[in-house]
Amino acid sequence: MEESIRKCFGLAGQDVRKYSPLTLAYIGDGVYELVIRTVVVIRGNQPPKQLHRTSSQLVKAQTQSAMMEVLKPILTEEELSVYKRGRNANPSSMAKHASMQEYRRATGFEALMGYLYLAGREERVLELVKTGLEGI
Repeated sequence: MEESIRKCFGLAGQDVRKYSPLTLAYIGDGVYELVIRTVVVIRGNQPPKQLHRTSSQLVKAQTQSAMMEVLKPILTEEELSVYKRGRNANPSSMAKHASMQEYRRATGFEALMGYLYLAGREERVLELVKTGLEGI
């Protein structure tokens, strides 16, 4: 989808390694949210309130943090490096219902999702999300 967006809006590609970890986490948050919302909707038609409840449980920092513990052993060196850059970044805010450790791991997870998305590796995004959800 990223490539289609670039073409539609006439945007030049940028080396994904040049984005800051928090910029990667920003786009990664949206990418992960879209994947989860898509999965929840495709599983069956439900009232919007239930869709929101189900999605919220899967996108919260605690869930992302738990997923990272499952995913770390299967990440490539490059992916692990991106995750660590995101985890170690200094965020300007913190999740309301998560510890600092959970929030940092979740930020690393989102940075990884953003990196893979901007690198055109959507299949790897889906593979990691599926594996992470199955492992928690």
